[in-house]
Amino acid sequence: MSYLDKVIERRDAVKAEMDAVLEAVAAENRTDLTADETTKVDALVAESRSLDTKIESLKTQADADAKVAEVRAAVADVAMPKSGGAKVTREERTYTENSGSSFIRDAYNSQFKQDFNASDRLARHMREEEVERRDGTTANFDGLVVPQYLTALAAPLARAGRPTADFATNKIALPPSGMTLNISRMTTGTSTAIQQTQATDVSETDADDTLLTVDVRTIAGQQDLSRQAIERGTGIDSFVVADLIRSWHTTLNSGIINGAGTAGTIKGIRNSGGNAVTFTTTAPTVALLYPKLADALQKVQSNVFTTPTHWIMHPRRLAFLLAGVDGSNRPLVVPSVGVPMNAVATGAGVAQYANSGYQLLGLPIIADASVATTYGSSTNQDEIYLVDSREMHLFEQAGSPFSLRFEATGASNLTVKTVVYGYAAFTAERYALAASIISGTGLTAPSF
Repeated sequence: MSYLDKVIERRDAVKAEMDAVLEAVAAENRTDLTADETTKVDALVAESRSLDTKIESLKTQADADAKVAEVRAAVADVAMPKSGGAKVTREERTYTENSGSSFIRDAYNSQFKQDFNASDRLARHMREEEVERRDGTTANFDGLVVPQYLTALAAPLARAGRPTADFATNKIALPPSGMTLNISRMTTGTSTAIQQTQATDVSETDADDTLLTVDVRTIAGQQDLSRQAIERGTGIDSFVVADLIRSWHTTLNSGIINGAGTAGTIKGIRNSGGNAVTFTTTAPTVALLYPKLADALQKVQSNVFTTPTHWIMHPRRLAFLLAGVDGSNRPLVVPSVGVPMNAVATGAGVAQYANSGYQLLGLPIIADASVATTYGSSTNQDEIYLVDSREMHLFEQAGSPFSLRFEATGASNLTVKTVVYGYAAFTAERYALAASIISGTGLTAPSF
């Protein structure tokens, strides 16, 4: 055995040790590693990376030797051609769009039909994921790791996604247990004052606080699939899971903006008690809206003594701004080349979804279609939110919503239930007045 072979053998042994630890965690139906397991896995990962570096160095020299051998073999083949045989130069991943194997079908067959071939493919896929995700392990996911090509496929239904959730600065891992989170808020502060004369009592006010309780919410979706679709269909399960996952993220994002905090919903920005700014007019224009935007900004600065970071508005409201013109029909929103005249807002070019590329009063505009457009007595009003992303606290379960369970719930009609779920919590109430909410009749559906 060559030195290279010995190094490769040790590298394979290290990976086998990692697999053994992770398989033990899965067998015990745990989602987290113990401290000892974490230490062991970290050490194995470090050794595996070191061995990989050494293998690459040895292979560089081996490649030069191989080219010489290839030339010699070619000469030998001319003199005495060989038949048969094959050489594997690249092995495809277990689950790809065109592999012919289905992750969901195999997951079902391995659990309910004791299909050893399906179990072997799942085990091989888990090893592939361990190699691809060197900075994280499968222990970060509750259940099997979903093949990435499933989530990358275009879903049959367009969804708004999670623009607001993605720019929230304070993203925090959800604690492993409990359905409520408590945050202390000081409601009565201490005091200081000028001491009137020497040796007299100085100012004293007893501090007091209250608890802000944030509920952990469960977001879930399900789909009943026929066994025929799972066992004999092509791509059906991929579309279903991809759409459930996209729906989960969109539901979370909508809750962060619009949620009422009742009946199991997230309490979103709109209902967290921000500064109210009313824009009332029957003939809205960008010029009339502009003072309200400035008012929203000063309210945040006046009440919590901080500067907000983002505007959140529906794409139609951003388009309303882009369509605004002055008395000479010149656009009020223009690309920021030099120092534009009459500019209410500026931007780099075509407005993008999510981070639009435009700024208003120096703050970036997030275009998010999850902003509702059914408010007001006429049920056709949207709202504009000015927020401090540092006061948007989002807690998500690690790996959500990549937790799948398969349960034969309809044996009599050959159906299998596919469920996607995950836990999350959100609050903008730590400093509720760090946000301003602009609403009113001036934000009815714009005409273009």
